[in-house]
Amino acid sequence: MDRSSLLQLIQEQQLDPENTGFIGADTFTGLVHSHELPLDPAKLDMLVALAQSNERGQVCYQELVDLVSAKISSKRSSSFKRAIANGQRALPRDGLLDEPGLGVYKRFVRYVAYEILPREVDRHWYFYRHRSCPPPVFMVSVTLAQIIVFLCYGARLNKWVLQTYHPEYMKSPLVYHPGHRARAWRFLTYMFMHVGLEQLGFNALLQLMIGVPLEMVHGLLRISLLYLAGVLAGSLTVSITDMRAPVVGGSGGVYALCSAHLANVVMNWAGMRCPYKLLRMVLALVCMSSEVGRAVWLRFSPPLPASGPQPSFMAHLAGAVVGVSMGLTILRSYEERLRDQCGWWVVLLAYGTFLLFAIFWNIFAYDLLGAHIPPPP
Repeated sequence: MDRSSLLQLIQEQQLDPENTGFIGADTFTGLVHSHELPLDPAKLDMLVALAQSNERGQVCYQELVDLVSAKISSKRSSSFKRAIANGQRALPRDGLLDEPGLGVYKRFVRYVAYEILPREVDRHWYFYRHRSCPPPVFMVSVTLAQIIVFLCYGARLNKWVLQTYHPEYMKSPLVYHPGHRARAWRFLTYMFMHVGLEQLGFNALLQLMIGVPLEMVHGLLRISLLYLAGVLAGSLTVSITDMRAPVVGGSGGVYALCSAHLANVVMNWAGMRCPYKLLRMVLALVCMSSEVGRAVWLRFSPPLPASGPQPSFMAHLAGAVVGVSMGLTILRSYEERLRDQCGWWVVLLAYGTFLLFAIFWNIFAYDLLGAHIPPPP
């Protein structure tokens, strides 16, 4: 039964004879069950939450038809979210923290729901709709690839800390170097190379602790888009602001994820139920600031004669900007269509404008400004 058929059925049975647009919650639930359209637990929770928005226990059935119709996308419309927001947001069951008899994986899913989502109704929706397939393959695959590349170069150079000081390091076809700007793949592949074990460990830890839960909740497409947008913005920003410096490491993508998550936590502080959130926020900011400080020190430390300028730290800052803008828009649109969000198009326009500017800059500015870049290795 599609949306139009269900609306017609409501009219035929005169469940809303005065055409008020509202119907009793119990009446609507019985109608759905009698026509073999059972509500899953998450949808039933939302049905009752919507009913509580009206003093007479009624709900706007136009929105509920969208909720239960099999033909409608699983993404919730913005109008449905507004209907949820108008309710008291109280759910009939106990919180997920009190859910008994859960297995190890479902407890992990519950943990992720409370770590990432600020609203109880969204946590219920995610908990009951989550499926283990497909798993969060993007962040795991990127992390494994970075570890494998690091181990290969570490064994080849016999150096595991400050690999960029080795004269052979910059000869890698993956590193972004201003002398190789025409090799466009380097603007992305530099994320697989790292300065040393300390940078790799920091990035890998954050990718697994923050990136994997974000991918579980928001999906592979959205999180991979955010991560790669941060990586690309990082190398392009370096090519504009620090024209002589190379770039290595996945910090642009990592800072995009972390900044988006931290900004989402701050903006939804009262609703976030993750334990020790203030302490964890402070620790995260201290660690991220320390990593930026280490990168600044490395950039301006005296280089060895054969190694040239050390990698720039501007990719960290560019990733943070992408996270606060594009990332925050994505995280605040859980289970909603991004194309319905005006802010999403504004962010895309701004990012696209930046990309065009950066492309023209890399084509023309180096020659026009007479930039003295180090010779490519």
